[in-house]
Amino acid sequence: MEILKTLIWIVNLISAFAVIVLVLMQHGKGADMGAAFGSGASGSLFGATGSANFLSRTTAVLSTIFFATCLALVLLSSGSKQQDLGVMAKPIEQTVAPSTAPAGATNNQNPVQNGKIPD
Repeated sequence: MEILKTLIWIVNLISAFAVIVLVLMQHGKGADMGAAFGSGASGSLFGATGSANFLSRTTAVLSTIFFATCLALVLLSSGSKQQDLGVMAKPIEQTVAPSTAPAGATNNQNPVQNGKIPD
């Protein structure tokens, strides 16, 4: 199972890096005007419009692979564990501070005694 997780992590990281590189390689919408006046786009590797289609399709495929591997990692990491509520699962323990009064002494500082307020 750990080998499968490691393989998915590797594919995830490679696809993430490839998506970043492909997005940075693509031209923005403003580059089309410069290409219309002969900026050398027709002499590119994929032709005048071929690079935009190739890069956008490759980016879409790699982003789909990235999201699929992310989903697979989430499902693999949470599938076998029990639901853990963390702090909420533990009962709250109330601690009582120890009294500093000597044994046999009464606490006269509290005006409320036996649930009644003195007059």
